[in-house]
Amino acid sequence: MKNIAIFASGNGSNFEKIMENIEVGYLDHIHVTGLYTDQQDAFAIERARRFRLPVHVFNMKRYDNKEHYETAILKQLHRDKVEWLVLAGYMKLVGPTLLNAYADQIINIHPSILPSFPGKNAVGQALRYGCRVSGATVHYVDSGMDTGKIIDQMSCPIYPDDTEETLQLRIQNLEYELYPRVIKTIIS
Repeated sequence: MKNIAIFASGNGSNFEKIMENIEVGYLDHIHVTGLYTDQQDAFAIERARRFRLPVHVFNMKRYDNKEHYETAILKQLHRDKVEWLVLAGYMKLVGPTLLNAYADQIINIHPSILPSFPGKNAVGQALRYGCRVSGATVHYVDSGMDTGKIIDQMSCPIYPDDTEETLQLRIQNLEYELYPRVIKTIIS
């Protein structure tokens, strides 16, 4: 059994899909020690309560700097004996404190075919650029913005009448398949 912590800043739908995959036995070797969030009003917290998971809220404003912020997170991760960090809509760049402690053991999912459209609003960026294909990427986390080594990707078409909402939905459905599959493969 591998202990993982899931990090989310918002809705938490990928977090929920991971938990559902654990419940049905697909990820039977994974134990989620808790949800880590930087937003006290993140909807992911409600999802965590449904799964009776501990929630750890770390508000950056309560710390002098990013190092102190990540040191506090690291202490909780060590208490929980966490082996992997799974970012699922965590909207902060991971700094050296966590990167050094979890080298090659932090993964993230991003709603584009990286290296295209890193950062925020990747779906809108793809539409504005006029792409005909988009998708999702799971990658290792490094010090850059969605620049870590790519683990796996899935693609979907972009239709002429797509809006950000319709394309986002199509990409999320890819993510719900892709992320559990990657977790099953690399966290063993």
